[in-house]
Amino acid sequence: MPSGRTHDAITFLLAAPAFALTYGVIGGIPEASTVAGAFIFGGLMFGPDLDTVSRQYSRWSIFRLLWFPYRSFFKHRSRFSHGLLFGALIRVVYFLGIITLIGFLAVYCAAAFSGGQLPGVEQIANVWRPVGDMTRDLLGQNFPVLIFFGLWLGAASHTFTDMAGSYVKTGRVAKFL
Repeated sequence: MPSGRTHDAITFLLAAPAFALTYGVIGGIPEASTVAGAFIFGGLMFGPDLDTVSRQYSRWSIFRLLWFPYRSFFKHRSRFSHGLLFGALIRVVYFLGIITLIGFLAVYCAAAFSGGQLPGVEQIANVWRPVGDMTRDLLGQNFPVLIFFGLWLGAASHTFTDMAGSYVKTGRVAKFL
C-alpha cells in the first residue's frame, strides 16, 4: 500500500482539481474553498486509516482518544472504513455522535457542579442558532453538503490510491465498495 507520505502528497495534489471542479459546477469561490478545505482535512485527518495507528490517527494528538472506539470496532480496510459508499459517512456520523456525547457530558457536569438544571433542547438550540446563521451567511446554505462532499472526496482519493496500490502489487483490486 502507498505510504502515509504518498497519501499526503496525493491529497495536496488533488486539492486544486477539487477546487476547480467545484468552482466550475457551482461558480463560487467560497463554496469551492469549502470543498477544497474539507478535501484536505478529509485526506490528512479524517481518512480511512483512522482504524489503525497511522499518520491520520497520530495527527489527532491528544484527541486521538476520540477515535479509539472506532479503531476497536472496524477492521482495517473493511468496507466500513475504506468503503467508497459508507466509509466517510460512517466517520462523519461517528464523529458527530462523539462530539454530541462530549457536549452533553460537559453540560451535564456543569449543571451537576453548579447545582443547576440541565438545559432543555430549546435552550441549546437557541445558543447554537446564531452560530448556524453566521455560518450560512458566510458560507452559504449548502455548507454542510459541501463539507461532506469535500470529506468524501478526500477519503475517496485515499481509497482509490489504495486500490491502485493493490492492483499494482497483486493484479486485482480488493473489495472497497
